[in-house]
Amino acid sequence: MPSSPSRPPRPPSPTRRRRFVRRLLRWYRTAGRRLPWRRTRDPYRVLVSEVMLQQTQVDRVVPKYREFLRRYPSLEALARAHVAEVREVWYPLGYNARPVRLWQIARTVLAEHGGRLPAERARLLRLPGVGPYTAGALLSFAFGRRAALLDTNVRRVLQRVFFGRPAPDRALWALAERLLPRRAYDYNQALMDFGALICTARRPRCDRCPLTDLCRTYPRLGPEARRRAGRAPADGRGAARVPVDVADVRAGPAGLDRDAGARAEAGAPAPRRRRRIQGGEPR
Repeated sequence: MPSSPSRPPRPPSPTRRRRFVRRLLRWYRTAGRRLPWRRTRDPYRVLVSEVMLQQTQVDRVVPKYREFLRRYPSLEALARAHVAEVREVWYPLGYNARPVRLWQIARTVLAEHGGRLPAERARLLRLPGVGPYTAGALLSFAFGRRAALLDTNVRRVLQRVFFGRPAPDRALWALAERLLPRRAYDYNQALMDFGALICTARRPRCDRCPLTDLCRTYPRLGPEARRRAGRAPADGRGAARVPVDVADVRAGPAGLDRDAGARAEAGAPAPRRRRRIQGGEPR
């Protein structure tokens, strides 16, 4: 008997979860993107990248990330700068509440935490503008913790593969926690890339997806993806070179996708309102 439309399907079996994680990590080893913030575990640099990736595509973030860190190489340097100057350096990434929030975080950390970003979720969540996604990203990418992430890209991948339809955030967070392997850093980066490069919002690349036999949505999306693939000229390039869908910058449910620029946090309000820093790239 089919499950009730008001309830999500049962949690996936351990075998299905292991297959998902194993295949995703195998895909990431060959198709994952090389990005400058993935070559550091410095909490400040990770924080800068996460805030920049909100509502902004990766190719625009990379040069600005490098410029910003040349200007403000440490959290203390940022905290001691004038906020108007910080906004000027941020230009033209847009969503100009973000540099102000980043500056506020730097000043708070300098004043209350001795200039070091805290490594505990509860303390991170008390920083100005930091929400569950950003806290989880810092714990995973900077501090090496097993922390689940849920931004718009991750939500889309998990909904398509395991639910086949929209699912409540409570169910998605629970699933994200269950899926976490020991190698959480690589797994979380893999999920981000997979949502940005393969399981995109508007034109998913089902023809290049290693998860089709696990995916509840593939029977619906797969045929159209195969038709598109048959019409597209072969370019001989791997999945890592697939252009990022502009819909896959991290935005909230009402906007773009990988945070308010690209990693918008699950359940975030519309991007132009004042809000907590959310998760996203078009990663």
